[in-house]
Amino acid sequence: MDKAKIILEDLGYNKFFESSWKSLELTKYSVARVVAEYKEAYRVKNTEGEFLAKVTGKHMFVATKREDYPAVGDWVAIEILPENKAIIRGILPRKTILKKKYSNRQENQIIATNINTAFIVESMDRDYNLNRFERFFVLAIEGNITPVMILSKTDLISKAELVNRINKIQNRFTSINVIATSTVTEEGFKELNNYIEKGKTYCFLGSSGVGKSTLINKLLQKDEIKTREMGLVTGKGKHTTTTREMYFLENGGLVIDNPGTREVGVANSDMGIQLVFDDISQLSKECRYSDCTHTNEPGCIVLKAVDEEKLDKEKYTNYIKLKKEAEFYKMTNLEKRKKDRKFGQFIKKAKKSLETIK
Repeated sequence: MDKAKIILEDLGYNKFFESSWKSLELTKYSVARVVAEYKEAYRVKNTEGEFLAKVTGKHMFVATKREDYPAVGDWVAIEILPENKAIIRGILPRKTILKKKYSNRQENQIIATNINTAFIVESMDRDYNLNRFERFFVLAIEGNITPVMILSKTDLISKAELVNRINKIQNRFTSINVIATSTVTEEGFKELNNYIEKGKTYCFLGSSGVGKSTLINKLLQKDEIKTREMGLVTGKGKHTTTTREMYFLENGGLVIDNPGTREVGVANSDMGIQLVFDDISQLSKECRYSDCTHTNEPGCIVLKAVDEEKLDKEKYTNYIKLKKEAEFYKMTNLEKRKKDRKFGQFIKKAKKSLETIK
């Protein structure tokens, strides 16, 4: 992207952020977008260039949780300093947010913000798992972000097997777009590239090894994703690897790469679960009990649908697991310690109920 010709709209800026910038009375500061996150600093970009930025000591003092700090994708108000340094004076409200939960931590982890579309990558090797995709799907929907499924490494399976997997995906997720890709055969890259629009932000999600960075490098048409040499004080001389970073495509699209994640906890995702599992949500309205858990209650319409094979059993099992997990994350640490055993007993009961359906 040519720095001399760049405008804020090229970075995803719009009236929503302009209004926030003015209403928060931050107009004496420049607006910039966070394009990379380091251990103690951020790289931000605007029409004047790129800057290594830090939050103020006051901000660190008043911040009470991780979400109070900037994240890749955020729009921030900055005070520009000499030598391409900057101070972040404010964070503009987020239009969308993608976050997950760690099972051993109370707070959420922000993956990225102000995203239009989440590309959820599943590779065709032995780690292929639709339940994992469903988790990412819930996180995207909860964050008001459009999910798109990318199947990578399609050269590892036959055409017949690929068609079979796509059919299963579309039967389970009726409204999801699926793009099949291979960096070996270059299958799907024209479709993927055409999907990306100028000034829109896209985030690549998935487990380690599914090929997210390789896909982005292919879109960039060069091997740009690598570790950088960046000193937090001098701006040089220290080896550091970015955890998340935004890249700029020739067609004007903005893509965020993320490190692979083994754990994808759903946090505060009631709405996301309800929308992703809309068929189950609609069925549950016909249950005899308004607080039906859909595990062992007599007259449960959801269990009946599973029994009659009108509802996919694997989808039902994942729904129960995600729903209880979301409820579990809402508890305080004290409540969790009290209910750890009950949660385990619930999962066993749900599995036993499924065995009786076979």
